[in-house]
Amino acid sequence: MSSYAYLGPAGTFTEAALNQLVKPGDTKLAFANTTAALDAVRSGAVVGALVPIENSVEGFVARTLDELVIGEPLVITAETTLPVEFALIAQPGVALSEISKIATHPHAEAQCRTFIAKHLPHAEILVSSSTAAAAEEIAQSKDRTRGAIAAKVAADHYGLEVLAEDIGDNSGAVTRFVLVTKIGKINERTGHDRTSLAIFIGADHAGALLEILNEFAVRGVNLTFIQSRPTGAELGSYHFLIDVEGHILDARIGDALMGLKRICEDVRFLGSYPRADKFTTEVSRGRSDKDFSEASTWLSSVRNGTLT
Repeated sequence: MSSYAYLGPAGTFTEAALNQLVKPGDTKLAFANTTAALDAVRSGAVVGALVPIENSVEGFVARTLDELVIGEPLVITAETTLPVEFALIAQPGVALSEISKIATHPHAEAQCRTFIAKHLPHAEILVSSSTAAAAEEIAQSKDRTRGAIAAKVAADHYGLEVLAEDIGDNSGAVTRFVLVTKIGKINERTGHDRTSLAIFIGADHAGALLEILNEFAVRGVNLTFIQSRPTGAELGSYHFLIDVEGHILDARIGDALMGLKRICEDVRFLGSYPRADKFTTEVSRGRSDKDFSEASTWLSSVRNGTLT
């Protein structure tokens, strides 16, 4: 059996998402933040860590993106998605009108602003590392004017009561989570894969992003995600996090990566893995592995003087 880290404490959406991937008997270890969870993978304490990377309402999770591009390289080997439904919870016997402070994760607060504005417009927002951590804080607090926005299951786990449920502004909100491991054997292709990359440009110049995008466009590679992040080296220094349809073993993806390596300061491969939505990539004419192979054979025959 294997051990896996996740953004804790117990009762987070991340733990619920991890339950979709682990086998019965596997050990789940809660960590206080994404950095600690990924460092547990680097140290060998666990074989993998599940962390949130993108939300359908709030977009990317900056801390996860940043952690994937610093330190000892890690790779994404799987992803899963989870519908996110929020509840306002508090200590037993507390009425909604008594709540003057709300603890939660910033992404959760951002997705429940309409409810807060309507029912608790003057409540102070207290930032927590996760929604479950917020619930745990409320359970241990002597201040009965505090509530928490968290998953409904957190109320049961920490002995709290639900004051209001399904309070999110978007009922169809979904979060994408990725399973991160040490670098090893690359996953086999499934036909519905995603490849993640961190791309570092050299000196900033006009058209730098266009040069990167061109490497994908001319090979018919579709991007599913792109986000710029500061490198931390100096003001104005950025790298790009990019997800594309396809697998590194696909000829068009491998060829695009070679092109990027030639023109960029660095390219960090973050993994090729099956998409949770099972979306099948459509490869246009001239971009299949067969097309690349035939073109390579043709070029060799031209160079060898054997073309007839």
